[in-house]
Amino acid sequence: MEAFILGCGGMMPLPYRHLTSVLLRRDGDLFLFDGGEGTQVSLRRLNLKWKKIDAIFVSHTHADHVTGLPGILMLSAQVDRTEPLYIYGPPKIKEYIESSRKVLDMYINYPIVVQEITAPCVVHSGSDFYIRAFPLDHTKTCVGYTLEELDRPGEFNPEKAKELGVPCGPLWSQLQKGFEVKATDGSIVKPEQVLGSKRSGRKFSFVTDTLYKKEIADEVRGSDLLICEGMFEDALLDQAKEKKHMTARQAATIAKDANVRRMCLIHYSPRYNDKELGVLLEEAQEVFPQTELSKDRMQIDIPYID
Repeated sequence: MEAFILGCGGMMPLPYRHLTSVLLRRDGDLFLFDGGEGTQVSLRRLNLKWKKIDAIFVSHTHADHVTGLPGILMLSAQVDRTEPLYIYGPPKIKEYIESSRKVLDMYINYPIVVQEITAPCVVHSGSDFYIRAFPLDHTKTCVGYTLEELDRPGEFNPEKAKELGVPCGPLWSQLQKGFEVKATDGSIVKPEQVLGSKRSGRKFSFVTDTLYKKEIADEVRGSDLLICEGMFEDALLDQAKEKKHMTARQAATIAKDANVRRMCLIHYSPRYNDKELGVLLEEAQEVFPQTELSKDRMQIDIPYID
């Protein structure tokens, strides 16, 4: 699983910083979290197959999180796409998509399924993962998201399989998939006889545009990667509260309390140039040393731990 930072800025784009957007690639699936202005540019520069995006997850309908979406919808019609594109978000996202299609007279030749959600809830799932939304506290309805994989089967023990009379070949594959098989002597061999303890899956979390809430830590607990807004430095705490945003230190507190493995800050105030972002990193690392600054077109690997 990999995350690609398509834009790390908040409020307004800068010449070197697009607005907030993250693409997650997992086993061939592509999931887009927010789509601020400049999203298409980063997708093209990273040479990602953005026309095959499976689902889009919108935190809220402020302009700096959705203005890149109409272009993605239009350009996705330039290929032979038959699969539906799912778009999830809080109230107003359906109105935004429908009005954009109407006003821009979009030519769309594939199904678009827009679902307005009420968090907390599971919004999207597959055979071995699910994506959940949870409420945040911003100036309009806003949600965060987590993608969590189910536990994986334990490691296969080929020597044990041989001892039990299961020859190398298709039967080994069946055992690894969780099916019972018949050994050469006619006995039944169960997967748990040849598999070790279950191994944990991975977890990705996306949190932006919210007041600090200690409950957020419960939602993102155990994340392998947390993408979290850290818009302001400590000195601007009052401004952060007024605008319902977080400081970098508050983001780090969530990461520490949630015992995440790694956090990347995002959604920086345009008041900071790239050099000045150092103060955000310094304040966050005082609380959570595994903090990094996200940058446009940054690629982050999310490996299995065991």
